[in-house]
Amino acid sequence: MGDFAVEQYLKQRRAIVDRALDHHFKQSGRQSQAIHKAMRYALFSGGKRLRPILMLASGDLFGADVKSVMPFAIAMEMIHTYSLIHDDLPALDDDELRRGEPTVHKVYGEGIALLAGDALLTEAFHVMTEPTLAQPSDGKLILRVAHEIARAAGIAGMVGGQAMDLEAEEREADVATVEYIHVRKTGALILAAARAGAILGGAAPKDLKRVARYGEFFGLAFQVADDITDVSQIPANGKEIKKATYPAVVGITAAKSRARELLRQCLKELEPFGRTAEPLRAIARAVIEPAVGKASSAGKRRVLDKDVRS
Repeated sequence: MGDFAVEQYLKQRRAIVDRALDHHFKQSGRQSQAIHKAMRYALFSGGKRLRPILMLASGDLFGADVKSVMPFAIAMEMIHTYSLIHDDLPALDDDELRRGEPTVHKVYGEGIALLAGDALLTEAFHVMTEPTLAQPSDGKLILRVAHEIARAAGIAGMVGGQAMDLEAEEREADVATVEYIHVRKTGALILAAARAGAILGGAAPKDLKRVARYGEFFGLAFQVADDITDVSQIPANGKEIKKATYPAVVGITAAKSRARELLRQCLKELEPFGRTAEPLRAIARAVIEPAVGKASSAGKRRVLDKDVRS
């Protein structure tokens, strides 16, 4: 059997998520309002849809129906997008471009951008709890998944990490501080996406723990790899903002080594699932390896050998 066609998989899943997002916002019937235009502009500006795709893949691993996962998946993308809108505002990073296009506040103004972010965050919880959208018949299951996502988005997760990141600017940071920020600011939503899919699929407690550890390692590895990529893309005469990043604290070589080790640990958690976890495995590799190089084939062969023996 050939390698998993991860690029095709990601493209197909992104298209499914995009259709679901588009359908949801068309249903509102108020696209002429500036805030709706701003929300759509932010949502459809070229995002990879990593977090909803990760949730769908985790749900697939345990047999969850796509329709039952999708409301939570698009809610996750709304939360991620709101965070980017706010992150770009002058009060935080003051960025003029996002994915090569003008940021929301540059197009619609700071007030509408702020409200568009607020609206996306609120709409995410509307989608997750709307009876006509949420597929699981078990209200306790909906509450459990919404609680997971809320915690990851709030003070214990993304917002808390962002606050610490802001406080760490123009200060010397150590590895512990960097990891604290990364695990919350970026890692929390990735972990929640992996856990949410597994929960919706009815994963047994021991399997949920494995998926959670996968999400933890992947989330941290993702941000370390992103730090490495950012450093490599800064032009010689570019504006440099002092941030708490792995390369800034330990250097590029050590940062790459850390990301590779996190990827190895991440993939190890999936070994008990054999080939059925290949989408999750391929997603992690596709995200991390471009920044740090490919993992050795030995780990991959161990998974395949185990699958043959089982």
